[in-house]
Amino acid sequence: MIAIIDYGMGNLRSVHKGFEKVGVKTVVVDSPGQVDEADGVVLPGVGAFADAMTNLRSAGMDGAIHRAVAAGKPFLGICLGQQLLFETSEEWGINEGLGIFPGRVRRLPEGLKIPHMGWNQLEIQRPDPLLAGIPDRSSFYFVHSYYVDPAEKELALALTEYGVHFACIVGKGHVYGIQFHPEKSSSLGLKILENFGRVVEGC
Repeated sequence: MIAIIDYGMGNLRSVHKGFEKVGVKTVVVDSPGQVDEADGVVLPGVGAFADAMTNLRSAGMDGAIHRAVAAGKPFLGICLGQQLLFETSEEWGINEGLGIFPGRVRRLPEGLKIPHMGWNQLEIQRPDPLLAGIPDRSSFYFVHSYYVDPAEKELALALTEYGVHFACIVGKGHVYGIQFHPEKSSSLGLKILENFGRVVEGC
């Protein structure tokens, strides 16, 4: 079973429906114990970084996420969920994240139309099971004003250019983060969700 974490800030229904369309069973959960019992975990999210961390901590979900990652369970952060995997964010001051990946969340450069909204291409940096069947330079749907800047550049599975080349997909082991919305990115976005389901099945 794949748990989709409900911490009051996620686009839960669309993510759940996305997995459903490709035949991957997911359950929306709101307690740490349910995360502990899951085979894989998804952290979606929209909104402010600091508020998200406050909600995760107050629900005890930060500990459950760390336990899941330590146990080697496949984990997928989507949009804000990707950003929360990193150590700090510059959004409205410096805020501490989950610290699973080293690096910082930064605001997109001045002079650009913000948020970065719409379809943009990814540049695949290395093969990974999450990207099986995804052609290089495929387009996906973005809505964000901040981006992740990994301290370890090898974390970047794919890059996107919008004023700066930024990591739009990160991954290490079975832990992944995606800046765009796969659930809103047509058939190729759904393919990524399907691939994550296969990663969970293989563990």
